[in-house]
Amino acid sequence: MHFGHLLAAQDAFEQHGLDRLIIVPAAQAPLKPTEVQSPSGDRLAMLRAATEWDTRFEVSDFELRKGGVSYTIDSARHFRALYPKDDLYWVIGGDQLPQLHLWKDVAELAKLVEFIFLERPGYPVKAAQNIPGLRLHRCDGHLLAISSTELRERTRRSLSLDYFIPHKAIVYIREKGLYRDTK
Repeated sequence: MHFGHLLAAQDAFEQHGLDRLIIVPAAQAPLKPTEVQSPSGDRLAMLRAATEWDTRFEVSDFELRKGGVSYTIDSARHFRALYPKDDLYWVIGGDQLPQLHLWKDVAELAKLVEFIFLERPGYPVKAAQNIPGLRLHRCDGHLLAISSTELRERTRRSLSLDYFIPHKAIVYIREKGLYRDTK
């Protein structure tokens, strides 16, 4: 989780008056089959190290424990069962809106959660397909052009990660030798 993600989480939390924000790392995102580059335990540990001091954020290992492909509908059902009376929001990048109709059981998902979307640098926000009951809320956030792919490449090239991700996550990556070429 880099500072772009953390700022987006903070912006959504503040602008929409959320009581808590639960960060849920995916085991494997269905629309990004090659995205996962490190073991789930390491990703969870880095995420916890990056956010442990901030009481506004919680980290859930639900999708990692479940394993396999992570579908938002499964997590939404899980959190709806945990918090049956709460309003639930799912925070996404605005670049996901045109793909939302491809998400598994999206009609049911639209009944379980409302979506908060943030613009991502280099990805102009495009409208979502017509999904009955879809509730969208824009979040005007701080836009940082940081990508996880770029950060993995910086690590492979032994370039600094300072000012991109929290220091505790940098220390973890170095200690575990993550994202280095194994050749």
